[in-house]
Amino acid sequence: MLNKSRVKPEHIRREEIMQAAFQVVHDQGLTNMTIAKIAKQAGLSTGIVSHYFGDKQGLINACMLEMLNILRQKTEQYKAEYADTPVEQIKAIIDSNFDVTQVNKISMRLWLDFWSASMHMPELHRLQRINDQRLKSNLRHHLLQLVSAEQAERGAFGLAALIDGLWLRGSLIGSAVEKFDIEQARDVAYHYLDMLINNAQHRSA
Repeated sequence: MLNKSRVKPEHIRREEIMQAAFQVVHDQGLTNMTIAKIAKQAGLSTGIVSHYFGDKQGLINACMLEMLNILRQKTEQYKAEYADTPVEQIKAIIDSNFDVTQVNKISMRLWLDFWSASMHMPELHRLQRINDQRLKSNLRHHLLQLVSAEQAERGAFGLAALIDGLWLRGSLIGSAVEKFDIEQARDVAYHYLDMLINNAQHRSA
């Protein structure tokens, strides 16, 4: 009988391997992740995993890219579905960073390990910088429609730092969705945005 697992489309096979890698990182940490452990988690041979991703570093890079793509897609979804005005666009960016895809147990462990590893893995550092720059650039773009260029630059930096800080604080509480107060994190970021806009309007008055 033909083993159906051997004839799955490439994109499905890659997704299965990455999901197995996510689980291994959550359970054992990035430093303890190996091709053999991922293959076992996925129910595949090490040869198949290596065929799709090469070595451990190749798989780590692919996993971080996947995380970044999930966040980017979620941001685009929020902006398309719920945002019309510049303020709503910024709030959509805030919301996407605190979406359940970003604050579930596996995602929080992955992001924390990736951030730590980016200090000594050049490719992860490059990807992290891209993510940081994308966030600030998106915020700056919409803020420019509300405040001066100088205020938009400073506000984008501050709001991006606040989003990261709120996420980090929440993730360190317990790595569990029920312990991450999503509404509170959003409200704090919204309040900063309101103060930024009100201060700018007061100065221009």
